[in-house]
Amino acid sequence: MAAAPEPSEPKERKAFKLLGFLDVENIPCARDSILYGSLGSVVAGFGHFLFTSRIKRSCDVGVGGFILVTLGCWFHCRYNYAKQRIRERIAREEIKKKILYEGTHLDPERKHNSNSSN
Repeated sequence: MAAAPEPSEPKERKAFKLLGFLDVENIPCARDSILYGSLGSVVAGFGHFLFTSRIKRSCDVGVGGFILVTLGCWFHCRYNYAKQRIRERIAREEIKKKILYEGTHLDPERKHNSNSSN
């Protein structure tokens, strides 16, 4: 009779590294940029091949398409990521101020409410 397998500890997932050093899973925006760049290279290369029937030139266009789409997606995503982090930081600071000043004489809402009641 075969023994039941022992419950194994969760295995550590090995990170997928592109070119051996770019950890695609842990860098924000890297995965999407590379996927969109790959799709852009296929579309650009295949589209050029359909219109010109030159394989070597189509490969060059495909590589250029990959670079342009990857960098375009990367910068767009990183810009939005930075804007989001700034908004989150500002919101966190405002929440801290609200908690700190709530109910005191420094509370801006309290001043506004006391002026409108007069």
